[in-house]
Amino acid sequence: MWHQAWTWFRESLTLNQWISTSTPKTVRQDGAAGVTVGVMLIPQAMAYAVIAGLPPIYGLYGALVPLLIYPIFGTSRQLAIGPQALDMLILAAGLGAVTQVGSGEYVAMAIIVTAMVGLMQIAMGAMQLGFVANLLSRPVITGLTSAAALIISFSQLGSLLGVDLGNSQYVHVVFWRALQHLGEVHLLSLGIGAAGIALLLLLPRWAPAIPEALVVVALATVASYAFSFEDSGVAVVGSIPEGLPPLTLPTLNLSTLNALLPAAFTLALVQFMKNVSLGRVFATRHGYTIDPNRELVGLGAANFVGSFFSSIPVSGSFSRSAVNDQTGAQTPLANWFTAGVIALTLLFLTPLFYYLPLPALAAIIIVAGIGLIDLHELRSLFKARRRDGYIALFTAACTLLIGIQEGILLGIGTSLVAVLYRISRPNMAELGHVPGTRLFRDPDRFEQAARLRGIMVLRVDASFSFANAEYFKDFILEKSEREGRTVKVVIVDGSSINGLDTTAIEALFSVVESLEEEDIELHLTGLIGPVREVVRRSGLHALLGENKFHLDPHMAVVSVLERWDAAEDTDRVEQYFATTEPEKKEATPAAS
Repeated sequence: MWHQAWTWFRESLTLNQWISTSTPKTVRQDGAAGVTVGVMLIPQAMAYAVIAGLPPIYGLYGALVPLLIYPIFGTSRQLAIGPQALDMLILAAGLGAVTQVGSGEYVAMAIIVTAMVGLMQIAMGAMQLGFVANLLSRPVITGLTSAAALIISFSQLGSLLGVDLGNSQYVHVVFWRALQHLGEVHLLSLGIGAAGIALLLLLPRWAPAIPEALVVVALATVASYAFSFEDSGVAVVGSIPEGLPPLTLPTLNLSTLNALLPAAFTLALVQFMKNVSLGRVFATRHGYTIDPNRELVGLGAANFVGSFFSSIPVSGSFSRSAVNDQTGAQTPLANWFTAGVIALTLLFLTPLFYYLPLPALAAIIIVAGIGLIDLHELRSLFKARRRDGYIALFTAACTLLIGIQEGILLGIGTSLVAVLYRISRPNMAELGHVPGTRLFRDPDRFEQAARLRGIMVLRVDASFSFANAEYFKDFILEKSEREGRTVKVVIVDGSSINGLDTTAIEALFSVVESLEEEDIELHLTGLIGPVREVVRRSGLHALLGENKFHLDPHMAVVSVLERWDAAEDTDRVEQYFATTEPEKKEATPAAS
């Protein structure tokens, strides 16, 4: 057992792979990228900790040890790890349901959640459960991210206005409280926040190379010290502990773990999905691949080890990863340089942040939140498949009105229901023969295709299972009755059927019996090996007979017509290309 565990651990290491390819040039490039991202991360990490209801210092703690651990196991070369706004929002929602924000145990529980998230991700990676990320479909993530953007932005409305609006994850509640306290707005705080927002929006246009968040933090801190903003009623960050985070052991008990389990599982899943999606973007751009299961281990190790050093949950950041890539990062070593910048900040610069106004941090969070809204992505969903667009809107609405975790679960549930509905009603098309060829195509998509007299050729574009077995049966019988056709033979092109379960086999037996009562034969063609084995073991092959199974629809049609020739003394095989229905559907030619 220990030998297997050690073997798995050794195979999970990716450190040797990227170190062996490093050169002095790549190290310089990684250094430049890491330092740039580190400067960008300082104000972001502090601001994102505030979203979770934690002191800003814990954002810096989260930007240190996890960045040293991820490169040892992770497979993405450009991914920049650290605190993320969406993660902090989920964390705040989960902790808020268990304990009071600002209480003594709030910080301790945040660190416990970090450890739980890490353990879950490591376990999922060890069990090769990387496919679990597929539960969070693109529409669900789009809806969640858009709703989270609004929640994140509105969560800072109190700091921006200089008014205590309490804590709530519901946008409408925060907005209503703000309206009730309009008369109490602190104008200086509002002015600082508004100026910060303006700088954050305009600086990228005027000077794209300058880290705008750091500029806002520096200017606001200097102005706060020079003009004594704290004495004028502006809330400031206050004292921040100096030095590196100490090694501590999270205090665990069963009741706490049970209470925090939903938040931890939600975070583990959302973080992993974002990491894999983001990692694949850069992997495709640079011509390498990432391993989802190793990503789980890398991210999990970063969270778990980080929790012993007071880290909050971390994952890949799109904005910082983009900067990391643009400034030349070649390997995960860039994360180590970023951690070095954070370490220097913790050791020497934390006293400088005492006078940092909270409205300036609120401005950074609000702009970051607005940046998460992607209307182009939502339009793309509606354009590609309207159903996915509605799932995104439904997920967003549930997240805003019911809750973050509930919105995620309802979004996943809706996606699964949509998938099951699609499976239960697979695309089934009656194929027509293309004259002069052995091909059968859908007449709705191929104008030349025409149906055969007395023969119905069907194509099923799905696995045949309990979910669609009855639909398949009813389709065959109802189509024949509805069109008033005299059908003697039904030929099913099964080349696209990649699976059969016991319910589907039972339905096929029922189909055979129902068709026999109508004096209709059932033929199956193009079945792949595993499906043929199931058919043989179930007894369906023996029931139908060897002559009812064929390689393709053409051979099935020829076999049927030859038997009809022998029975009626006609030459139907030679008339094969002429034995079509007289009417043809008008349609634009297109490949089926």
